[in-house]
Amino acid sequence: MQPRTHTRALALAGALLLATALLAAGLTGCSALSPFNTCDDTATRVEELRSQPILQSAPAGAIVPKDLASVRAGCLDDSGDAWLYAERIYAFPGSRQEVVDFYRTTAKADSWRVQSDPVDLSTPETVAGLCFTKGGDGNALLLTVQFTTAGELKFEHGYEAGPEFDSGSGFEIEVGSETDGAKTGCFD
Repeated sequence: MQPRTHTRALALAGALLLATALLAAGLTGCSALSPFNTCDDTATRVEELRSQPILQSAPAGAIVPKDLASVRAGCLDDSGDAWLYAERIYAFPGSRQEVVDFYRTTAKADSWRVQSDPVDLSTPETVAGLCFTKGGDGNALLLTVQFTTAGELKFEHGYEAGPEFDSGSGFEIEVGSETDGAKTGCFD
């Protein structure tokens, strides 16, 4: 009977060790079997985002700042679930309302659907920016237009803005997607 008791004790110790490891993983936000997507094998999808025509569309008079001439694109995997993006930054000598009006019209013409924040309907789009969705499960895209300043560009991108940001509106336009194209909303 001695070997059976020894086996039972080892099984109990193993079960306790496994339970402790799973509990610790859950408390730290880590998991041995991650349900999240990673940036592995996403290069083709990132290139699809980079080539979205809306990234090349800007109101008349908008300029691409020096050193930010290309569309920046990639995959972020720092939150536990990967996110694909392609973005462009513009300086615009006109008003924020002109930017809002331009993208509402241009995005709608390209089948983007504008979404409104159900929690904060009182913040004007000239402050909050715009968010659109397009596509369905498997090819869903998210489009955001956000206003930015020279200080924010320095903080977020390490970019020293030139005189083009002294007046008017700076804005960023980004097309994003889950790695598998799963449907996502602006305010999920």
